[in-house]
Amino acid sequence: MEKNNKAINGARSPQLQSNSPVGPAKDRVDSVDPYGFERSKDFDYESYEELMSEYLAVLTRRSIKWSKMLKGKSKVEKNLKVKRYVRKGVPNEHRGLVWMAASGAQDQLEKNPGYYQSLLGAQHDPKLLETIRTDLHRTFPDNVQFRKTSEPCLQKALYNVLRAYGHHNPTVGYCQGMNFIAGYLLIITRDEEKSFWLMEALLGRILPDYYTPAMLGLKTDQEVLGELVRVKAPGVWQAMGQHNVMWSLVVSRWFICLYIDVLPVETVLRIWDCLFYEGSKILFRVALTLILHNQVLIQQAPSLPDICQSFKDVTHGPFVEDCHAFMQRIFTETGTLSMATITKLRETCRAQIIAQES
Repeated sequence: MEKNNKAINGARSPQLQSNSPVGPAKDRVDSVDPYGFERSKDFDYESYEELMSEYLAVLTRRSIKWSKMLKGKSKVEKNLKVKRYVRKGVPNEHRGLVWMAASGAQDQLEKNPGYYQSLLGAQHDPKLLETIRTDLHRTFPDNVQFRKTSEPCLQKALYNVLRAYGHHNPTVGYCQGMNFIAGYLLIITRDEEKSFWLMEALLGRILPDYYTPAMLGLKTDQEVLGELVRVKAPGVWQAMGQHNVMWSLVVSRWFICLYIDVLPVETVLRIWDCLFYEGSKILFRVALTLILHNQVLIQQAPSLPDICQSFKDVTHGPFVEDCHAFMQRIFTETGTLSMATITKLRETCRAQIIAQES
């Protein structure tokens, strides 16, 4: 639909105000990023401008290649070339299309015409609506698009997507973290119905049992990460055991928020490009890269609080801000990581958790 294509372009590519580097970088870089987030008071404008001067050239090259490959197509095939393209980043103007196609969300939307509107018109559980309303104002208070003064205000669209999903999947209903995921989807697609079907793809197929009341999928994947760390970074695994640090204490937010408000926005979107195309394995690659790159820092932490702090520290700084280099490293630093390995570890960890909780 033409309306939606225009809307998708609303989340413009990162850019600088001027090409001529005269005066402080703060005068040339917008105080609000391309996705509507206000830059923090301690934001390093100089480093950002230096980084973006290189990354914009990458984005331009990628955009030309993607446009040439898609050539007005509404579908995206799954093959090695597309996988390589996705790993190198999907330009904003194509993100909505690629996420919808790669995740199967587009197929579901086309198979279920009018379904989203019927969910909005249904009788909703008052408790569900009250819980969602409580979280609305907590969702991205630093994003200008979610303020009531914004036109259009994404808060209303966020409310619609969350109540529709809660009615569609009463087993999950609504839990904290889903508001941030739906919010990111709306920022990129600018379309309620597409955001709903992407939510359904994520919560129903890509990350099953992450958001159910027992959160068994989330608990399982945290323990799977622990097992992967035991093999790939034994020193970190030993430090965690020595100080009795549970994985849920340090990585639950990484997984439940899919790195939103954990890593920089641009880096999160690059991770999501791969998440929609390759599945949940990407979450482990990101976590392992953060841990492997900072294993000395984590191992040297002298106490449980210090280890927890080190896991917060590893998500900041130049290593994660340079999203292009970071995304290259998650596929090189973590080594081989097959879905078969993940599946086997999930089966083992899941059985252990069920046994412990019964």
